[in-house]
Parts: sequence; C-alpha cells; structure tokens
Amino acid sequence: MDLYVISGVSGMTGNELARKLVAADHRVIGFDNFFASSVKTVEDLLGDERFSFYEYDINCKEQMNRLKEEVQSRKAVFKKLIYINCAAVVHTEHFYHVESTFETNVLGMKAFLEQAIEAEADIYINCSTSEVYSMNSWGENGVSESDYITMANAEHSQRTSYAAGKLLTEFFMKDAVIEQKIKGCSIRFANVYSKNELYPKHIIPYILNQLQSGGNVELLENSKVNYRTFLHNEDSCAAVLALIRSEEALDGSVYNVATDEEISIIDLVKLCAEKLGMENPQITFKGYRESDPKRRRLNTDKIRSRTDWEPRITLEQGIEMCVEHMRGWQWACASNE
Repeated sequence: MDLYVISGVSGMTGNELARKLVAADHRVIGFDNFFASSVKTVEDLLGDERFSFYEYDINCKEQMNRLKEEVQSRKAVFKKLIYINCAAVVHTEHFYHVESTFETNVLGMKAFLEQAIEAEADIYINCSTSEVYSMNSWGENGVSESDYITMANAEHSQRTSYAAGKLLTEFFMKDAVIEQKIKGCSIRFANVYSKNELYPKHIIPYILNQLQSGGNVELLENSKVNYRTFLHNEDSCAAVLALIRSEEALDGSVYNVATDEEISIIDLVKLCAEKLGMENPQITFKGYRESDPKRRRLNTDKIRSRTDWEPRITLEQGIEMCVEHMRGWQWACASNE
C-alpha cells in the first residue's frame, strides 16, 4: 500500500488517477482550488476513508505547510510516497498572459517538488504539456522528445510564455533526478479531454455545448487548417501509473503521451455532431488566434518502449462517453426541477 499526494486532483487527469488508486487500495491525499474544476468530479470518493481531500491552493504557503505536516505524520506506514503534480493553468485564454500562468505552473510546481524532496518521497511525476512544442514542432512521423523545439519569442507572441514555463518545470525535474534527490519524470500530454469537464472551454466540450445549445459552432479562423490529436483522461492517467511502475523510466526523462488519431477541427465538429444525432452542423468562423500551431502530432515510441502503456480509448469512443455523460447530467437536472 502506497501514499499518493496529488495536486489538481479534481482536474481531468487528477480525478481519474485518484479513483484508480483508491480502487487499488492505495491512500490518496488530494487537493485543488477549483480554478477550472469542481468537487463534483471527486464527490464519489469523498466518503471513502482511503481518500482525503482539501480545498487548498498550491500557491498558498500556509496550506502547503499543513499538507506537508500531514504527509510527514502519515508516511511511515506506507511502502512508498509518491507525489503527482497535476495542478496547472491550462485554458488557452490564459496562455497569452504570463502572470496568469507563471505562479501555478512554474513556482507552484517547483515548491511542490521541493516539498516532495523534503518529505523524502520516492517518486515525483511532473505533468507537463505538448504546448512546449509551440509553433512548428511536429514532423511527419510526429515530434519526439529529443527533437529541437521551435518557439516564438516575446517579439512574436506572448503565448509562448506558457510553453516556456512548462518547459522550465521539466528542467527542475531533470535536475532533481540528476542530483539524486528523487526519482521521477515529466509527461507531455496531448490535448486531454474528459466527460466531466466543468467548463466548456477546451475544444471538445466547447463543440458539444455549442451543438447542443443551438446547432451552430463558432470557431476561430485558425480552425480551417488546424489538426490535433486528443487524449482521453483515462488514457492520460494510465500513462502516469505505467511510468510509476517502470523503474527505468524514472530518470528525469520527458515522455510524450498521445494517440495516433490526428483529426482536423472541422472533422471533429462533424464527429461530435454525429454522436449527438445531428446532421450537417453549421460552422461559423470569427477571430484569429496568434501563434496557434497548425499541427501538433506527438511520437510516443519512447513511453511505449519503456512501459506497457498504449492508448485504449479511441476518439469516437471518448466522444460517445462525453455525450452519454452530458445527457445523463441534463436528465438529472431536469428531474430535480
């Protein structure tokens, strides 16, 4: 039995991680400040003695000190102590404002890593993002972790400040491992989606919400040419667990985690409409997002060679899960009126 400490536990990867760990009879201490999530995503765990939840902010030193004290008081009875940092400011609307992302994504991660080292944790998993590939980093065979990264700078776009911040966390992670302070790695996730996202700001819940509300989806002009891959949160958390199980993988490395299903944003709208039973969805285009990469296809050979991980949920299956959950939620709301 191990003790896990998870930041951003009610977010897309965090809540599913907690659920799987508790089901495996591990103990989980999780916290979140609900910046972009809700306690609803973990409410099924709240009555379980194996799960402790706190409404904490990773940037609040007083709350993090209380967390550290609890971890120190409980860790002795467990085989391993494992920290997983899922806390991040991830919505695109914040990417262009460095002050909106730096404290949580960089300083918060660094402080959480330092707490893990002080607590003598066995493993630290740093959840990073494919945003670090920024502009033209994609490649015909998918961009790999060892490829050079092409970034815009402040003269071109403030958006890159988010990518640079997440990239910096990977340096902190690698440095801590090199200095033998802890074992761990960083994960560059593709676009993660989940059936229980609270706000329809990521592209899949946004499209579903727009279609359900009026049958018309308003997209940016960039969407006419953009392609993306999407990763269901069950597959993202499965990757975290696979890396934790692999001793050789915890060398400070970076791992791409994605699917091979690349799809245009236009075809994504059509697929979502199909799953909602709609024909000929209406699409309008308005606005343009600076420094929005045309493609971001990740090569996942590295994690597949070092672990037993591979994506299990196809995009079609994932969207069906989102639609089913959305309809179930709407039915429950109607029943309570």
